[in-house]
Amino acid sequence: MSPDWHVLLRAVVGSKAYGLDHAGSDTDYLSLAAAPTTAFHGLRPPTGKMATRVTQGTGLVQDEVTHEVGKAVTLMLGCNPTLLELLYLPLDCYEVSTPLAAELVRNRDAFSSRQAVRNVFLGYATQQFRKLQAHGTFGADTRRRTDKHSRHLMRLCRQGLQLYATGTMEVRVPDPEAFFAFGNLMALGDDYEPARRLIASTEEAFDRTTSPLPDRPDEARVEAWLRWVRHERWRAEEDDDCPRPDQRAAREVQRRLRRGPRRAARRHLA
Repeated sequence: MSPDWHVLLRAVVGSKAYGLDHAGSDTDYLSLAAAPTTAFHGLRPPTGKMATRVTQGTGLVQDEVTHEVGKAVTLMLGCNPTLLELLYLPLDCYEVSTPLAAELVRNRDAFSSRQAVRNVFLGYATQQFRKLQAHGTFGADTRRRTDKHSRHLMRLCRQGLQLYATGTMEVRVPDPEAFFAFGNLMALGDDYEPARRLIASTEEAFDRTTSPLPDRPDEARVEAWLRWVRHERWRAEEDDDCPRPDQRAAREVQRRLRRGPRRAARRHLA
């Protein structure tokens, strides 16, 4: 990650956050950071792919993924499970949490909406099911991946339904044994029916449930928070303790910009 990106939130995610880790599990990190104000004024602003950076890990520490806050809240508004769960983690998962990040977590209810939660979580669970079907049943590595995808499928079904039914969700599962048992069951053979039934029963549960979630996310509240972040970042950059741009270089750029049009005009008249 670029050193000029200011980290607002850094947390342990993945199996250790879910309570589904084991002795050989990696430690995964996800961070939110605010890019400097001037970065948005150049040719390559931190948006789209440029708004996500990956730091290579070593040993049991996996890569750390960092999203610029503008991209992060956009994904959260779409109920992306990976980003949304960052707002519901157990407190012991947060390694860096600034006051701005704490305010974001306090306003986590602004991101979820009924239809998006249902569609996205069921959609992600269905993607895991398709990965199961694509793996086949041969080889120890395939069984490990089948076990992992099965646990993800079960978690997405449960968390999505919980968020839909209650307006909140638990990231750390209370019964990890049930998840490991389901993963082992799916890894033993080529019978995908238990996973198919789980998705079908979850969809039926969505149909029966009256959700307290609103029809649409509260974009105005999210917009206000993001503008606050931008304002605070700009103020920090204006602080006397921060390095200033070279004023002589800035004046030279301005001089060249002013000369450019006059030269072009003279060439045209000639």
